Amino acid sequence: MNKPVFNSTLEFEYGAVAQLSPLVQRVVAPNPSPFTFYGTGTYIIGTHQVAVIDPGPNHPEHLTALRTALKGREVTHLVITHTHLDHSPAAATLQKEFGAPTFGYGPHGAGVDSPPLAGESVEEGADLDFDPDTPLKDGDVITGADFTLEAVYTPGHTSNHLCYSLREENVLFTGDHVMGWSTTVVSPPDGDMGRYISSLRRLLDRPEHTYWPTHGDAVKNPGEYIPQLLEHRKLRESQVLQCLKDGYNNIERMVEHMYQDVPSYLHPAAARSVLAHLILLCQEGKAQTDGPPRVESPFSLP
Repeated sequence: MNKPVFNSTLEFEYGAVAQLSPLVQRVVAPNPSPFTFYGTGTYIIGTHQVAVIDPGPNHPEHLTALRTALKGREVTHLVITHTHLDHSPAAATLQKEFGAPTFGYGPHGAGVDSPPLAGESVEEGADLDFDPDTPLKDGDVITGADFTLEAVYTPGHTSNHLCYSLREENVLFTGDHVMGWSTTVVSPPDGDMGRYISSLRRLLDRPEHTYWPTHGDAVKNPGEYIPQLLEHRKLRESQVLQCLKDGYNNIERMVEHMYQDVPSYLHPAAARSVLAHLILLCQEGKAQTDGPPRVESPFSLP
């Protein structure tokens, strides 16, 4: 099996505007973390009239950088991939200053995140205040003066996750759905492993040759990379089933066994993904537990 080959490099300067293509610029926010990599990459699409994809957090330095990058241009669209706090909050601030409407699938799906293992934070929290002016569904199109963005519904990381295809350049802005530097955290209850895997598979039939994630550098070989991500999820599922066969009946023990090569501070995030796999396995009748599956639940084979 070919494991995903991750790219841990990114050439950038905080606050600077990077010209990535004729229609695409990026400004990276100074909010690095184990879950945001070097920070949120906010994309500016177009030339004089522009759309902003994932304005990012309400970080003062980042907002200053965006104001500088957008000076003298008309912001026509504020576009959100999903409602985590590192992606959408700055949209409200930019809307007050530039007057542009917001676009996205809808408000955050679960309302509040499920309690993480041992009380630790495992990913950026939910932005419960965001509600798009214009809700988008799969296939909807946003048209600007010199750009066309198609919404591609990709639930899994969150229930309201959208990717956006820039038709003029045949590239896809993938938010947190596909990232080149890491796999995606799928954290129930709003994260759903079955939907995530299905959303990955549907990208195999799409034509885009380059992906621009909100974190990290471009994925330039999606036709090879997506199958690697799918195989990785199959591997994790087989590891979970093997743990059950070997008598590891709770998630904490599974994570200690399965993620021995992963720093312990990432184990809470791993526990959320293992839970997502177990929920799917229970739905498929391949695993079982008493009551709703939770991180602390005991699991077994049927």
